[in-house]
Amino acid sequence: MIWTKRFPSRFPGNEPPIQSSRPRAGPARSAWENKRAANFWSSFVSSERCDQGPVVVRRLRGRFRKTFQNCRIVNKLVRVHLAHLRLRDFRNYPRLDVDFAPGFHVLLGDNAQGKTNILEAVYLMATLRSFRGVGGAQMIRHGAKGYFVGGQVVGQGEREIKIYWSARERKLALDGQPVKRLADYLGVLRTVVFCTEDLQLVKGPARARRRFMDLLLAQTQPGYLALLQRYMNAVRQRNALLKQRSLDEASLESFSAELVKLGGELIRARRELAPKFSPLARLAYRRIANDAEELRLEYLPSVKHDFAVELAQSRARERAFRATVVGPHRDDLQLLQNEKSAAQFGSEGQKRTLAIALKLAQAEFLAGRHGSPPVLLIDDVMGELDAKRRGGFLPLLDQARKTGGQVFMTCTEQNWPRELGGELQKWAVARGELRRET
Repeated sequence: MIWTKRFPSRFPGNEPPIQSSRPRAGPARSAWENKRAANFWSSFVSSERCDQGPVVVRRLRGRFRKTFQNCRIVNKLVRVHLAHLRLRDFRNYPRLDVDFAPGFHVLLGDNAQGKTNILEAVYLMATLRSFRGVGGAQMIRHGAKGYFVGGQVVGQGEREIKIYWSARERKLALDGQPVKRLADYLGVLRTVVFCTEDLQLVKGPARARRRFMDLLLAQTQPGYLALLQRYMNAVRQRNALLKQRSLDEASLESFSAELVKLGGELIRARRELAPKFSPLARLAYRRIANDAEELRLEYLPSVKHDFAVELAQSRARERAFRATVVGPHRDDLQLLQNEKSAAQFGSEGQKRTLAIALKLAQAEFLAGRHGSPPVLLIDDVMGELDAKRRGGFLPLLDQARKTGGQVFMTCTEQNWPRELGGELQKWAVARGELRRET
């Protein structure tokens, strides 16, 4: 999406600032609440913030023991949740205003009623993109000119988000002010989505796994997103030069130098991410698969040794393909089960389990880095798991609910997770309308 930097005083078709019927954020939590949260995250979150050195996870006598070298553990848990959601002409919702409390929300309804559209709207506010891989035009309600998605996010304070998209206008505002830099916006609401498209992380092209790494780094390292944007801009301009009949060698060398400088920083960040994230993914996979297979993640950079040298050596291939063929935009993250490629040798059930494990590890990684659990968006995943894998998945959701996190799950009446007990907040979804069930 491309967002304009100039805004009118009001969004087209929008009402005054969002007013939630829920009370504003209250005082700080009690010592008992802080202790309870700290006890939970010390056992559930394996990604405490480290100033130096990786997190080493060892399994001993059936229990996981964590050893931290020069680490500073995050004890303060800040609960962040979506308190209000407003939709106008978004998908099949002509108009929606709804308040959400922290906790576990189950969206019940038949297929094609609008359950996933709610999750998509929440994810859109967090990342400015759809997890379905579609553009803005596909999210406009039939017959409308544009869509509006807004919300109120409550954490240490309250933040108001407004997004408007049409063929002629793109607007993004935070707390009533236009957003000029995406780095200032991303992170206000953090989400992790579980959906059928996650299978692409395992059996899809390397682009899906690079995007997964980039999203993790953009949400945890200030400046990474700007660095990635600068690098990709240099790649696009260099590719444009390579497509010209008469090659400008001086300009090409200039972009090559820029590519090497920026690409080296990207490679360094991704290389440092792998040993920190891999133990979390391994533990999550063990919990779901009950130690069926050993999982290992390996970062595979396109650059093997020296970026500048390898870029110069690839000139003949570049002339043939008229594109830059070496660099971080060609990296991959290899997923190995018992030292075999999961994409090539894993069954469909193993691939699905691995995709869920990666997302669970993503949630734990973000929680450990920021001190607050992300909002979990689960799109009809439970129905795809067998009883054993479902049993390993549910306790994590139950613990997230108990600590005051926020979870949204879509289900049909036949497969909603009754194992979680009676503390669920159930919503009926039918024909673009959302209604709280008692």
